[in-house]
Amino acid sequence: MPFGRDWETLHALRDTPKGKLVYGTEENLLEELQLSEASWILPSYCAQVLDNVLQHTELDTAPISGLSFHNVELSSQTSSPSTADPPVLTSSAPSESRSEETFQDDKESTEVQDESSFNSRSTTAMEVESSLRMYENSRTLKLKDELRKRQEFMEMMSKSFAEKAAEQFKRYEEKMELKRRQEIHQLQEQMEKDHKEAMEKEEKLKEEHRHRAKLLSLKLREVEQQRQQELERVRQEEGRDRTRRLCSLQQEALQLIQQIEVDYKQQESLRLDLSAYSHRGNQICGILSNIVRSSSERGYPTQDDVSMGESSVQEMKALVSNMQRDMAAAEERRKAEEAAAREKQKESEVQQQAKSQPQDVSKQTQDKGQARKEGLQENAAKSTVQRYRQLQSTCDQCLKSFSELSTCKDSKTKSLKAELQKAVNIPVSQISTISGSQLREIFDKINNVLLGKQITTGRQAVSVSQHPLALEFVYYKLAEKFVKQGEEEVASHYEAAFPIAAVACGIWELHPRVGDLLLAHLHKKCPYSVPFYPAYKEGTPFEEYQKLLGYKVDDSMVEQQDNFLKRMSGMIRLYAAIIQLRWPYGTKQASPHPHGLNHGWSWLAQLLNMEPLVDVTATLLYDFLEVCGNALSKQYQAQFWKLLLLLKDEYFPRIEMITSAGQMGSVTRLRQFLETAIHRKEIPLPKGYLSSSFWRT
Repeated sequence: MPFGRDWETLHALRDTPKGKLVYGTEENLLEELQLSEASWILPSYCAQVLDNVLQHTELDTAPISGLSFHNVELSSQTSSPSTADPPVLTSSAPSESRSEETFQDDKESTEVQDESSFNSRSTTAMEVESSLRMYENSRTLKLKDELRKRQEFMEMMSKSFAEKAAEQFKRYEEKMELKRRQEIHQLQEQMEKDHKEAMEKEEKLKEEHRHRAKLLSLKLREVEQQRQQELERVRQEEGRDRTRRLCSLQQEALQLIQQIEVDYKQQESLRLDLSAYSHRGNQICGILSNIVRSSSERGYPTQDDVSMGESSVQEMKALVSNMQRDMAAAEERRKAEEAAAREKQKESEVQQQAKSQPQDVSKQTQDKGQARKEGLQENAAKSTVQRYRQLQSTCDQCLKSFSELSTCKDSKTKSLKAELQKAVNIPVSQISTISGSQLREIFDKINNVLLGKQITTGRQAVSVSQHPLALEFVYYKLAEKFVKQGEEEVASHYEAAFPIAAVACGIWELHPRVGDLLLAHLHKKCPYSVPFYPAYKEGTPFEEYQKLLGYKVDDSMVEQQDNFLKRMSGMIRLYAAIIQLRWPYGTKQASPHPHGLNHGWSWLAQLLNMEPLVDVTATLLYDFLEVCGNALSKQYQAQFWKLLLLLKDEYFPRIEMITSAGQMGSVTRLRQFLETAIHRKEIPLPKGYLSSSFWRT
């Protein structure tokens, strides 16, 4: 197909992104277009591609002579490859010029000839552009391939260097190991040599010693026989004295326990529980009997046995003194209860005290007086208050009983006291809801301490049998720790109440003394668990009265109300968990709970018969019912729902009346809880409740 000229194609090709190219048919054509000074910029590879394409194209009889791709001139003005200018395509038009008329005639004749070959020339332009793109792609692929090969080469070299370094390091370690073994071998040889010399010297010394020993053995034997005879005589004499002393102590203890038993029978009319004194007295007598029995088996008692007997008798005397003091106080209380005139006088004194109380107490007292007129009590039942005071008296007696141990300055006794306290405090602090098996291990640790078994704490093995007052000390500290966990741990994590309560119940069943002390500590820190509202007495400092109400006072600064309510909530939740749980591994499952749901029912009923307190009553009612409501509803069924309706319809409005707008948070929670529970006739299980599956973990 003949190749003609197409001006539109040439102009289109010139405007393409690949470059601006101009095609001419004759040298004079370029002169007429005044293109002698024009140049077109193309990349360096465009001339090669165009020559390659045009060599395979059939040209017509008038080839394009005005454009030569072999005359591509590359700019030599660049200083580096990145800033080099692209090659410049220039035309080779002759220096002669034509007139404009001749150029127009030639142009018209050329357009007629090129019209027939338009399609073929368009195809050629497309092929040129395609070839340019193919060249670019091939160039890109080639560069990528070279880059990949370079990366592979560098990775291979890095790997080779790493392997060589590892080998060199391995050789270095082997060399150092060999050197170390050689040094050890040399040391061993030197030590063996020294040992051999020392053994030879030792043999010589032994021989000399045997020779001298033969000379002195007869003299020493005679002296030792005389000394042993004298020691045996002195030991027998001291042993007989200690035996007589121990027997007299045992006889005195028996007389004291008889006095306790007689007084206990005589004072039954006082309605005073003296079983704790009798129980402790029998324990002391048992301890003395064991000491006498074990000393007789050994031959003679030791001085420690006599000391334990003396301390036991002293404790027995203290028990008798405390019991007599409690009996005298009980007698006075009985007489006071029988005197109605004195009761009226007390009421008049309370009214007079209300007028002289501080401003922050007077309003509460007036509200209580108004409530009493309307049928509400000012305090709990007399039997409950009596039980509260009895527990506090028991706690104080326990504290006094081991005061000698607490104030002792002997380093050995101090160490024993510290280790015993660790032996009970650490396991209680470790109580959690991880697994039932872990709780059982903690329970066994605490129980073993109370049973008198040796427990290793740190570097020392301790036991309550090492001191006659150690058991009371451990009882007191264990009960105090349980309450402290409720005050701190349960207050921060409500679900912790149930594992702590489960372990406490198990200990309570086996050691009732711990249970009484636990209640005493709980009532002392949270009197609302009785329930008991300490009355303000004239002349009492405000800080002291706040302590009686359960507040913490530090440097005359009373703790904030939020912290106070948080601590009270923790202790009430622990109490509510204790009254509904039993230790699942106990041996007394058939026996009643030492402090069961009946006490929770009594607490709730007595609280509803007392005048509510701002913030406190609403908070404690919500916490108690959330933890124990499910168990109470199953135990008392219809009676419980009647009590809940009474609380909602009659008692709750009294709480709202004394609550200001800024203190409605606890009241709102209680209202929502009561409405939901009464509407559904159901209280869900509390969060953290220990199901049967927990004890199998």
